[in-house]
Amino acid sequence: MGYVVAVIGATGNVGREMLNILAERDFPVARVDAVASRRSQGREVSFGDKTLKCQALEFYDFAAADIALFACGSGPAGEYAPKAAAAGCVVIDNSSLYRMEPDVPLIVPEVNPADIAGYTQRNIIANPNCSTAQLVVALKPLHDLAKIRRVVVATYQSVSGAGNAAMDELFSQTRAVFVNDDLTREHFTKQIAFNVIPHIDVFRDNGDTKEEWKMVVETQKMLDPEIRMNATCVRVPVFVGHSEAVNIEFENPISENEARDAFEAAPGVLLVDRREDEGYVTPIECVGEYETFVSRLRLDPSVENGLSMWVVSDNLRKGAALNAVQIAELLVQKYMKTPRAA
Repeated sequence: MGYVVAVIGATGNVGREMLNILAERDFPVARVDAVASRRSQGREVSFGDKTLKCQALEFYDFAAADIALFACGSGPAGEYAPKAAAAGCVVIDNSSLYRMEPDVPLIVPEVNPADIAGYTQRNIIANPNCSTAQLVVALKPLHDLAKIRRVVVATYQSVSGAGNAAMDELFSQTRAVFVNDDLTREHFTKQIAFNVIPHIDVFRDNGDTKEEWKMVVETQKMLDPEIRMNATCVRVPVFVGHSEAVNIEFENPISENEARDAFEAAPGVLLVDRREDEGYVTPIECVGEYETFVSRLRLDPSVENGLSMWVVSDNLRKGAALNAVQIAELLVQKYMKTPRAA
């Protein structure tokens, strides 16, 4: 018995990772359909040891699929996710479009798995922002232990979070610096090679960017609406892997050893924290891994109950593709035990 799974946006960074992870985790599939825009129709992508030819999204029959993993942006998600849902296909959407809709569950399986039950209202489940996903995985065990009051986070986000064109721009600008060519800037607002840019997504009236707003409201929706939070999101010249410097203030006392024990027992978290050279995880070391890594764990003496930590994860995996597949796994284990075609 297997499910028909459609991967929408199969030629992009996240879509390809979804295909890889479906194969790696032996998701129970009867068939996987690779779907992309019409211009990519017929293009080949890999699924395990198989090669799939992309079908055009405009003509895809969602009534033939059980689950659709959307990795195609808010525009196509706005047009096609409701059509898929109406056809009886459960949509797991990676765009920001549905995340804050009150009747659409926003899910990180290690954090709020019970909320997935609300998918029946619209047949759509939202995947959180890549920087939020890894953050809440690390916050959840601490919140359960001592109740988080306030979070201040600064992100160091790789260019892959902005897509293939952004990765190409970092590569071309880096090369241009070394060969003394003119630097072209198309995707980013400033030079990204050998630079950092404190600007991701559009600015809001209060001075925050939309990326920073998303981190706050998504964390509150999934973890606790009473958590006060401030984020500064920065794009850095790293190809894959998001990092976050996180400072937390708790309502109740918490010791460093208690926090370590909580991380050791928590799903999806790997504590790598030795106070020595190389005793921490950097973005290049998390690429291809499933876990969210926590390092540099220490008490913050500037507040009564405070901790600081360093959080790193592969943004194309836990921040997007892996989380979507984990949602699908939870869906079929708990709520959709029989494929429609069975």
